[in-house]
Amino acid sequence: MPAPKTLIIGTGIVGIATAYYLARAEKNARITLVDRDQPMSYTSAQSGENYRNWWSEPTMVNFTNRSIALMEEIARASGNQINMNRRGYALATRRTDIDDLVEQVRKGFGDASERLLRFHDKPQADDYHSFKSPDWEGVPDGLDIVTNTDLIRSRFPSYDPEIRSILHVRRGGDISGQQLGMYMLEQMREIGVRRVVGEVKDIAHNAGFAVTIAGADGTHTETYDRVVNAAGPFADKIAQMLGVDLPVYNTFQQKIAFEDRLGVIPRDVPFSIDLDGQSIDWTEEERTLLKGDPEMAWLAGDMPGAIHCRPDGGDGGKWVKLGWAYNEKPGTATWEQPTDPNYPEIVLRGAARLQPGLKAYYGQLPRNMHHYGGWYTMTKENWPLIGRMGPEGAFMNCALSGYGTMAACAAGELCAAWMTDGPLPDYAHGFSVDRYGDAELMAALATVDRGIL
Repeated sequence: MPAPKTLIIGTGIVGIATAYYLARAEKNARITLVDRDQPMSYTSAQSGENYRNWWSEPTMVNFTNRSIALMEEIARASGNQINMNRRGYALATRRTDIDDLVEQVRKGFGDASERLLRFHDKPQADDYHSFKSPDWEGVPDGLDIVTNTDLIRSRFPSYDPEIRSILHVRRGGDISGQQLGMYMLEQMREIGVRRVVGEVKDIAHNAGFAVTIAGADGTHTETYDRVVNAAGPFADKIAQMLGVDLPVYNTFQQKIAFEDRLGVIPRDVPFSIDLDGQSIDWTEEERTLLKGDPEMAWLAGDMPGAIHCRPDGGDGGKWVKLGWAYNEKPGTATWEQPTDPNYPEIVLRGAARLQPGLKAYYGQLPRNMHHYGGWYTMTKENWPLIGRMGPEGAFMNCALSGYGTMAACAAGELCAAWMTDGPLPDYAHGFSVDRYGDAELMAALATVDRGIL
């Protein structure tokens, strides 16, 4: 009996990973990928390309641990075509009392926390594994908690001297998301996975799914046994075609990348996050002008933490990336990027609080600076939606907000397991729509940090 004919809607990294793991799970799989553009050209093209197993809740820790393990498999099989490194995430704060932060980490790691947490309160820490090498193998798991300021100064010399504590997540770093997607597509091309360029206009469900697709050669309808909604910011629209309302919303988040010609950011620094809120470093004249403009006055007030910075392009590169996900306003996803022309200077001045060397670029970012953005598609609790969706044979793999690249492998594997009635991991229930009927779980999720970066 032939395998079911399957259409996966969306060729971002999540859709590609779903096809990849379905092809591995199902003998002689018949899979078609459809998207109005080329693979990895929309939201996935705007990825920060970072990964970590740092979350405030064990379910997300387990989920991303699984995804990291699958990425490591691909790194080994491809000769590290995906450029994986393991320098980690350095969470920096000017606080000395960080008991609440440590408690969050303990909750995330659960029973393993005693084994995975290491405390460093002396100037020398022989057990504090170096992050100077980009090698992703051999680096310890867990988290190093550094509270000795001399040790912080020696290991993180570019940081603000007022930093008093660092939580260094070790199972984290960055990859090339584009190379990850290209590797999977190449593997699938060899086994005959089909790709169609076109926009899904309608889905009729009767005996199977009659899907109407508009492409360069006109509009046509094809019938499939299964459909998978991996449409990213447009997942809600695809679901509505099947009479399903997904509990998701979109926010637009931005980043910049530029050539660090002055070399102010060390090439070996980890992905660095300033946890502390701040008031942006404007001049008094600039602050007065901002306060006088009702639409801009918010920029003169208190801003949230979690601004981040990292080198881009490896040890031999010169570029850096900055991001600050301070936008919380829901919006309707569009194909055009609604970038804010003020954002580059905002994020630069915010990032300069942790990396003071960036002040050299105030008002003079390089002309080849790249300003881009993407839609974070998420649920209110910031857990993904993976599993069955509405009619029999319809599935979803969506709402992976700002962690799509790092979680794509585990998300694709899980969605494939749902489709093939394979064994499901412990986190499967929590990521399905069934969670909304679990009052105890939803109440618990309302109290934990959502992990948005």
